[in-house]
Amino acid sequence: MVRQRVSSGNEYEQAYGYSRAVRVDDRIFVAGTAPIAKDGNDVPEDAASQARLVCSIIVDALKEAGATADEVVRTRMYITDAADSEQVGLVHGEVFAAARPASTMVVVKALLDPRWKVEIEAEAVLSH
Repeated sequence: MVRQRVSSGNEYEQAYGYSRAVRVDDRIFVAGTAPIAKDGNDVPEDAASQARLVCSIIVDALKEAGATADEVVRTRMYITDAADSEQVGLVHGEVFAAARPASTMVVVKALLDPRWKVEIEAEAVLSH
């Protein structure tokens, strides 16, 4: 078994003992991803912008692990307000249109930062 870890450089990865993504052989697991910009910019206010940022972080992690969004087979979306489901779902559809992964969207009471409206996990299986 070959294991590759992908780091986003987040200070919590080492402290909390996790990786942004882990590749094991032909499978890639992307951790729950929140709308945290690498450049330190503020969290976008609306759910669609947050979902776009989250998806871009996920796609970057997939790329570093040798995959594309088209190889994603499973996603889990956590949102804090059911009213945001359409916005988040449409962004998810833009990014994962070709893959059409098995997906779940769950409304949760809160995420770790009260500004976050969405967090997404992804799993991919390499096709090459």
